[in-house]
Amino acid sequence: MNHPPVAAERQSLVDALRGFALLGILVVNIAAFASPYYGQPMPDPMMRSGLDRVAAFAVAFLFETKFYLLFSFLFGYSFTLQMQSAQRSGKPFVPRLARRLVALWCIGALHAVLLFHGDILTTYAVLGAVLLALRHQSDAVLARWALRLVLATALVWGAIGVLAMLGGPATEEVLRIAKADAASALAAYRGTAATVIRQHLRELSQVWIVLGLVQAPMALAMFFAGVIEGRRNLFARADRYRPLFKRLLVPGLVLGLPGAAVYAWTASVVPGSRWDVLGLAVGVFTSPLLTATYVGAMMLLFQSRWGGWLAGALAPAGRMALSNYLLQSAVCAWLFLAYGLRLIGEFGPFVSLMVAFGIFGAQMLISRWWLARFAYGPVEWVLRAFTNLEWPALRRTTRMPSIHEGGSR
Repeated sequence: MNHPPVAAERQSLVDALRGFALLGILVVNIAAFASPYYGQPMPDPMMRSGLDRVAAFAVAFLFETKFYLLFSFLFGYSFTLQMQSAQRSGKPFVPRLARRLVALWCIGALHAVLLFHGDILTTYAVLGAVLLALRHQSDAVLARWALRLVLATALVWGAIGVLAMLGGPATEEVLRIAKADAASALAAYRGTAATVIRQHLRELSQVWIVLGLVQAPMALAMFFAGVIEGRRNLFARADRYRPLFKRLLVPGLVLGLPGAAVYAWTASVVPGSRWDVLGLAVGVFTSPLLTATYVGAMMLLFQSRWGGWLAGALAPAGRMALSNYLLQSAVCAWLFLAYGLRLIGEFGPFVSLMVAFGIFGAQMLISRWWLARFAYGPVEWVLRAFTNLEWPALRRTTRMPSIHEGGSR
């Protein structure tokens, strides 16, 4: 069932929520930049203090496996806004979105090779084609497929976890290989620009397991959820949906937080114990619930007096999310890799977390400054030009409205 479109082309609360998602993405990604032991089946020797252990647990507990789901949900929601915009303009939607997805894939490929092998843009481009093919499916069909994807992914990793448990704890050989891989990565990332690129290519050849069996199906499930809520104009009519936002708090608090605690314990406290795979399965199953709670909590907060100020601060960063996502990787690559200061392996999770908040704080200020002068973020401008096959005006001719001037514009 299709719902009537909203007249506004963009919605400020969506931008604010996307800005919040950007912060979470950075908090997770910076850990991969800062330590070559990230994701290895062994304790990270960078955790040298109690603060480091608390920070690592907090990142796994509150951020990992949740914020890329939030970002994916917003991708699906924005997909619906783009369809509504195409309907109003009378322009064909499919060719425009196909060009947009091709451009997004190219940007993501460059990002993965040059800056960060954990790129999500190429995955979004491929999954966007699936979403394009299924765009006319009903809400009920999309909801069923979203549920199936989450359950299937959790069950697959649960089965893998059981098999891993039967195999016992990590062997000395597994630990030796993990240490050797981390040492090799450290040398490459501290070497030259060429060794950084070679290391990225090497890791991209190995990342397909996590991508294909975790991120891609879960992101697609959240795409479907985003499309459903986009059809309902969830964020354009936020005041009408306050009861729904309140209900979203319950499953996350009852199931999402305990599941996140299990995942965080196995990922940051006992990695390599074979419990970590079962912890991932629990996290996969419960993370969407906690992500939904984040949506409900932030939307309720944004509608409060103090929360309205916060939404106004986050929205500019969210409006140019693609530019900011790439800028985050560029700054981290300069800080930690051979492109700049080579700080990888120099400090632990607590300092990395503080650096992430510092980077994002600067991005909020830069984004507000930029959008007071320009209509689009720089990468968004290029993407829009390729999508529409025409150069859009970059300079802003009118001032950027405050988030308090309406839920959308």
